[in-house]
Amino acid sequence: MSTPSSRYEIDMTTGALLPKMLQFTVPLMCSGMLQLLFNAADIVVVGRFAGDNSLAAVGSNSSLINLLVNLFIGLSVGANILAARHYGSGAREELRQTVHTAMLLSLYSGVFLTAAGVGLARTLLILMQAPPQVLELAVIYLRIYFLGMPATMLYNFGAALLRAVGDTRRPFYYLFAAGVINVALNLFFVIVCRLDVAGVGIATVISQYVSAFLVVRCLLRERGDVHLDLRQLHIYPAQLKQILHIGVPAGLQSVLFALSNIVIQSSINSFGEITMAGNAAAYNIECFVYTAMNSFHQANISFTSQNLGAGKYERLWKILLCAQGCVIAVGVLLGGSGYLFGRQLLRIYSKTPAVIEAGMQRLAIICRLYAICGVMDVMVGSLRGIGYSVLPTIVTLIGACGLRLVWLATIFQIPEYHTIQVVYWSYPVSWIMTLLAHFLTFLFAMRKLKRHMMETPAPN
Repeated sequence: MSTPSSRYEIDMTTGALLPKMLQFTVPLMCSGMLQLLFNAADIVVVGRFAGDNSLAAVGSNSSLINLLVNLFIGLSVGANILAARHYGSGAREELRQTVHTAMLLSLYSGVFLTAAGVGLARTLLILMQAPPQVLELAVIYLRIYFLGMPATMLYNFGAALLRAVGDTRRPFYYLFAAGVINVALNLFFVIVCRLDVAGVGIATVISQYVSAFLVVRCLLRERGDVHLDLRQLHIYPAQLKQILHIGVPAGLQSVLFALSNIVIQSSINSFGEITMAGNAAAYNIECFVYTAMNSFHQANISFTSQNLGAGKYERLWKILLCAQGCVIAVGVLLGGSGYLFGRQLLRIYSKTPAVIEAGMQRLAIICRLYAICGVMDVMVGSLRGIGYSVLPTIVTLIGACGLRLVWLATIFQIPEYHTIQVVYWSYPVSWIMTLLAHFLTFLFAMRKLKRHMMETPAPN
């Protein structure tokens, strides 16, 4: 087993779980919050200084951006799991190959996303039924946003490799610097230069390249097991195969969620600009809750992967229970607070009373029940950490995405249920059903792992 070679690294295979999980998770949570500030700053500035149509244009892009990006972000999950497993088992050569394969793959992914996002922006937004008065602004924002995809991929893959060895602090520092730049440039481009949605898009892209530069520089200077040497950048077939084996199903799961959200966004768009703007503002508030909960999902992946690599099978259930307790506490506290202070928070995004009320309709249903989503995601983290990638994707396809599409195609089409509240209820209903299915899948996986342990002879 590898031992920490840097004060930023965490040995996840020994000692008390809760202190180390919090040590890992708190910087990760703060990093996620700062990353959200990139988009939140866009929403706030454009909503306050450019108007509700601009707010709707920026906000309505969220689901589409997630759809195009999530498959490749899933590959970074594969890199994280594989690197953590090699780190836990002390396989340093395999870890070196994973680092260089992952970083080159991230660059290729970013270039591909830029070409796809810029080229297909208008077509995709039309398919999403973006209203004519919002379409042109949405196209401008989306095309500029996707110019930053190489930087987004480099940062996410680099941060995933650092998380694999327990380092969540330095990515937080880098995002903090980039976040300050983003907010300052947002205000300058929109208020001073009057560039509207183009201004917030340019500010976001610049800040993405700043964070990417800092994380790549960190890996280049790293003296530990995740050191990056540009001369050794190479796609190692064995490592690529494993990253794809883990990461593609993880990415497809995220794509499936994003695809169902695209359909839901299209249903929301049919209720007009006010509902779109309120939904966009409420969604941004919920994202902070989700990101806080998702940090425990990511912690669970890294802790489970390291312990599996080190052969510490007896810690896997303890890791799951620790992560679940934390995510429930955070989800209930932040989700309840998001609803309780919803009107005050929504006023940050828009002063229009109708937009605020439209946002409260979403918060009342989704935000208050968000802890269920966190529990579901943590369960998926355990499955991925022990090497199951395809099963969670299948469960998600049937339990979450399929159910949401059926809900919109049946219940939502009944005239008395053709309301925005019924659209929002598709989320918690799908979370509950998918959580139950994931739990049964985990029991099956652990039983199979236990059988494998009993059949594997102990080393001499």
